[in-house]
Amino acid sequence: MQFLSWLWENWYVLVLLIIFFSGLFTVNQGYVGVITMFGKYRRIVRPGLNIKIPVLEVIYKRVSVQNRSVELEFQAVTQDQANVYFKSMLLYAVQNAEEETIKKVAFKFIAEKDLMQALIRTIEGNIRSFVATKKQAEVLGLRREIVQYVKVEVDHSLEEWGYHLLDLQINDITFDKLILDSMSKVVASNNLKAAAENEGQALLITKTKAAEADGNAIKISAEAEKEAARLRGQGVALFRMEVATGMTEAAEQLKQANLDTNVILFSMWTEAVKNFAEYGKGNVIFLDGSPDGMERTMKQIQAFMVKQAGTSNPA
Repeated sequence: MQFLSWLWENWYVLVLLIIFFSGLFTVNQGYVGVITMFGKYRRIVRPGLNIKIPVLEVIYKRVSVQNRSVELEFQAVTQDQANVYFKSMLLYAVQNAEEETIKKVAFKFIAEKDLMQALIRTIEGNIRSFVATKKQAEVLGLRREIVQYVKVEVDHSLEEWGYHLLDLQINDITFDKLILDSMSKVVASNNLKAAAENEGQALLITKTKAAEADGNAIKISAEAEKEAARLRGQGVALFRMEVATGMTEAAEQLKQANLDTNVILFSMWTEAVKNFAEYGKGNVIFLDGSPDGMERTMKQIQAFMVKQAGTSNPA
């Protein structure tokens, strides 16, 4: 009863306490508070416990400085009139926590939905304008170029609003089903063409290498045959030279012994008949092995040699 009576007598103390505590407020981490007085910007306040002038100052808005993301799905048309469907993710945030930046963020748009609408339409418009200058076959390979183009075009507008585009990821690019089917057929035909070209090149290389190998084998065989013929010729020439030398020496010895040199011819004749009989392989040779037959054969050979000598040395 005494406390109530004291409060009744000192009511103004209670009013003062209420007014004082109504001036205390907190701002959460990741936010910056914007204070206005009589509808006009007054100041910003940082996270933690803050105080404002009761009744006069008002917390106009708590601005988030954290990263924010939004998913976009929209359609664009290429230069050759093909529909392209995009699915992308937008990551953006307030540029910084400076006072001028916070003022831009707080007063540029009436509400958050207005900012989102302007941001999404700006990005969609820039992507559509870029895609409209490209053909459908080029779009799939220009994912990075599209992102870079949008960042350059959008950053200036976002800077005026107090925001910064952190990242734009294009997660999916699709076309109409008919276009996808035709693109698949083109890829398949190109793969078949490449496979055929590779197979043809492999076959050409195989045949070329085989032809080179055959040519080298023929060349080596011809070189070997040439070398063998040369060696055979040298052997025959050497044999003839040795025979002539031996016959010359034998004839000189027979002359010195006052013997007839025809003994040499007879000996060679008998040796030839012996070799025919010893090394013959079934071939039929008609040969008169008598001394008269030898004489006739020798005369024919001598006549042939004289005729050849007359032909090669005409008078």
